[in-house]
Amino acid sequence: MELLLNNLAIGFDTAFTATNLMYCLIGCLLGTLIGVLPGIGPIATISMLLPATYVLPPVSALIMLSGIYYGAQYGGSTTAILVNLPGEASSVVTMLDGHQMARRGKAGAALAVSAIGSFIAGCFGVLILAAFAAPLAEMALVFGPSEYFSLMVLGLVGAVVLASGSLLKAMCMIVLGLLLGMVGTDINSGIARFSFDIPELSDGIGFVGIAMALFAFVEIIVNVDLKDKREVFTSKVGGLMLSWSEFKDALPAILRGTGLGSALGILPGGGALLASFASYTMEKKLTRNPAVPFGEGNIRGVAGPESANNAGAQTSFIPLLTLGIPPNAVMALMVGAMMVHNIQPGPQVMTSNPTLFWGLIVSMWLGNAMLVVLNLPLVGIWVQLLKVPYRLLYPAILMFCCIGVYSVNNNSFDVLITVMFGVLGVAFVRFGCEAAPLLLGFILGPMMEENLRRSLMLSQGDFTVFLTRPLSLGMLLAAVALVAVIAVPAISKKRQETFVEE
Repeated sequence: MELLLNNLAIGFDTAFTATNLMYCLIGCLLGTLIGVLPGIGPIATISMLLPATYVLPPVSALIMLSGIYYGAQYGGSTTAILVNLPGEASSVVTMLDGHQMARRGKAGAALAVSAIGSFIAGCFGVLILAAFAAPLAEMALVFGPSEYFSLMVLGLVGAVVLASGSLLKAMCMIVLGLLLGMVGTDINSGIARFSFDIPELSDGIGFVGIAMALFAFVEIIVNVDLKDKREVFTSKVGGLMLSWSEFKDALPAILRGTGLGSALGILPGGGALLASFASYTMEKKLTRNPAVPFGEGNIRGVAGPESANNAGAQTSFIPLLTLGIPPNAVMALMVGAMMVHNIQPGPQVMTSNPTLFWGLIVSMWLGNAMLVVLNLPLVGIWVQLLKVPYRLLYPAILMFCCIGVYSVNNNSFDVLITVMFGVLGVAFVRFGCEAAPLLLGFILGPMMEENLRRSLMLSQGDFTVFLTRPLSLGMLLAAVALVAVIAVPAISKKRQETFVEE
C-alpha cells in the first residue's frame, strides 16, 4: 500500500503541472466533441492527431490522446439520448432507452444518470488500473520471448473471438495486418522484403498513414453516402439532477455495469463496445417486471451500458501499460504514439519512466472529473454543434488528415499510400470486414516475429520451446480453447446475438 501511495504521489506531481492539466482538458474537450458528432470516432481523431503529438512531451501527448478516448464515451451518450444517433459505437445501446426517456421529457435525468454512472465507473476503472498495474508489470518481467509470442497469439485469437461480425473475415484481416507489418527491411538480414524496389517502402508502411486511412478517411467517405438524418433536439433540457428514487433504481445497474466493464476492458478485443452490449443484455435478464419496459425508457438501460463502456475504456489500458499488448484498435494507436516518442511499450515503462506511467494514470482521475463538468452544464453547447453541416465538416477533416500525414516525413508518397488504403478501407466496409483486427495485426506482427526469432535462436531452432515452458503452453492452450468454444454452434449464435440491437 505504501508503495502504491508513493507511486500515486509521483503521478499527482506529474499530472498537476499546468502543461499536463491543459492537455488533459484539451483531450477531454476533443473527446466530448467527437463523441457528440456522429461519424467521427476516437480512432479517427487519434489517428489524425498522431502527427501533432511529435512536438509534445511524451507524457502530455499520451494524456491528451487518452482523454480523447474516454472523453468520447461521455460525449457519445449526449447524441444518443438527445438525437437518437450514436456519436460513438459503444453508445448504440444507450439510444434504446435514453432517447425514449428524452421523448418522455426526462432528457435531463437520462443525461444525469449517464454522467454519474460514467464518472463512478471511470474512477473505479482507474483505481483497478492503479492497483493491479504494478503486480502485473512485475509478473511480466519474468516473461521470455516464448511467453510473449504465445501471449500475442492469445491476444489476436481473443480479438477475433470477441470482435463483432464474421470470425473468418476477422481472421483474414488479422493475417493481412501481419503481412503488411512485414513490409520493409529485415532487421536481421538487412534485406528489403515486399518493397517492390520502391525506396519509400524500405522502412515499412507508415503506421500513421494506415491508421488515418482505415479510420478517418473511411469514416468520412462512408458517412458522405448517408443522408443526414439528424433531428437537432430543440426542447429545453432541464432537470439535470436525479431524484432519490431514480438514483436508487439506477445504482445497481451502475455497479453491475462498472464491474462487468472493468473485467471486459482487459480482454483482447473487449473494451467499451463489448462492455456496453453485454451490460444491456445483463440488465434485461436481471430486471424482473420493470415498471418501464426496456426499450421504452428504462433508466437502467442507460445507467448500465454507460457505466460499462467507461469502465472498459479505462481498464483497457492495463494490458497496454503492463504487457505492451494492445487489446483493441485504440490501444494499438496508443502503442504507435509511444513508439513515436521512442518509448517501448511493456512492463519496463513503469521502472524506466515512472513519471509517464503514473502521471497518465492520475490524469485519468482528473479527466473524469473534468468530463462531468463539461458534459452536464455545457450540454446546450454540444447540442448546438450538431447543427454544423457535414458538407463543411468533412472536407475540412480530410484536408487536416492529408496535412498530418505529409508532415510526418514531409513526403507526398505517404499521402498517396494513405489514399490507397482509404480506398481499400471503403472496400472492406462494403464487404463487411472490420479494420480494427488489421490494425492489431499490423502493430503486433513485427513484435511477434521478433519474439519468434529470439525464441528459436535461444532454443537452436526447436519449436517445442513454446510447449515446454508452462506459461507459454498455458496461453497457447487458452487460445486453442477459445477457438474450440466459439466453434460450438450454440455459443457462436449467442455471440452474434450479443451485438444485435434489440
